[in-house]
Amino acid sequence: MASNDYVTRVHASVHAVPAATWDALLALHPEASPFMRHAYLAAMEDSASASPATGWTPACIVLERAGVVETAAMVYSKDHSYGEYVFDWAWANAYQQHGLSYYPKATLAVPFTPVPGARLLARDTPARQALLAAVLDWCAGRELSSLHLLFVSPTDAQACQDAGLMLRQTVQFHWTNTPAPYPDFEAFLASLAQEKRKKIRQERRKVAEAGVQFRWVRGPDISDADWDFFYRCYERTYLEHGNAPYLSRRFFTAMQAAMPENWLLFVAERAGKPMASSLIALSSEGSGQPKVAYGRYWGALERVDCLHFEACYYQPLQWCIAHGYTRFEGGAQGEHKMARALLPVPTTSAHWLAHPAFSDAVARFLEREGQGVDQYLDHLRERSPFKNG
Repeated sequence: MASNDYVTRVHASVHAVPAATWDALLALHPEASPFMRHAYLAAMEDSASASPATGWTPACIVLERAGVVETAAMVYSKDHSYGEYVFDWAWANAYQQHGLSYYPKATLAVPFTPVPGARLLARDTPARQALLAAVLDWCAGRELSSLHLLFVSPTDAQACQDAGLMLRQTVQFHWTNTPAPYPDFEAFLASLAQEKRKKIRQERRKVAEAGVQFRWVRGPDISDADWDFFYRCYERTYLEHGNAPYLSRRFFTAMQAAMPENWLLFVAERAGKPMASSLIALSSEGSGQPKVAYGRYWGALERVDCLHFEACYYQPLQWCIAHGYTRFEGGAQGEHKMARALLPVPTTSAHWLAHPAFSDAVARFLEREGQGVDQYLDHLRERSPFKNG
């Protein structure tokens, strides 16, 4: 296929693009994240975590000029909506009620990873627009019901809006260590309203009085035994809710081998015995990007009151302050995060539906929903946990 003077190629695997080429395109974006690195997407594929067997059939769409890859995107054909965190179940039900098939659809996202960032990797704006046009052509050619670009960067959102896609906002909760970094965790607590400060101290005291202590280990220093223990905890969390974990042990083995510098592990111990853990992702240092930590996975083999808050918020925030990190992203949903000083921020997805009548109906729905999200954000911002609001 050709788009302008580009040649469009569609590959069945991210491995069709050299890692250095892919990562060089990613590095051009100020909204890059480690979850869009070639190694991360390849691990999703190689570990069969995101594969046709799990309902994620990958397609790597690239545009070349004179044999040089100038744009790239990972698109997944899907026969369900699990692992996306931007919910379209109602749209699928509406299709079904009218005797139409919503699945398969196309999703341009990082599987199981609600972290905002670049999705359309391109050298410049015209190349990004050409890539999006090629993706839409691919979807139409396969007679897919729709295309969904999830947790996109502002740059990608603008390209989608220019192409006529519908934008949708959801809300996440992020902590920031700016404009004046906190010198220590106590200084951070001092910035909070008394009620919030008191609550955090009470929660931390409960964990300490239960005899739980934490250690952290980063990057290549995370041992095989640490990774094995973490996975036991991670798997337990899913099984307790009656589900198999999204990510296989092979995925984390690949992370240990290919991206160790992007991981930070907290291990909770009692009487010298590990009993819980949380795994945090870190932005790549030396990339020129802000230093960002991402709350990702956790699990516990024993129950201790407030342990989740300590493992997933207070320990990571204390570490971020000590190591000069400017942002901690807490993942999808969760108003309870505001009590831990993670503040609401809007995130954006973009959507294209092939069926004109359903596209019009969804556009009207998104307009109403968007007004509700704006009001929700205003309401949340009035509940600031900080002294000065």
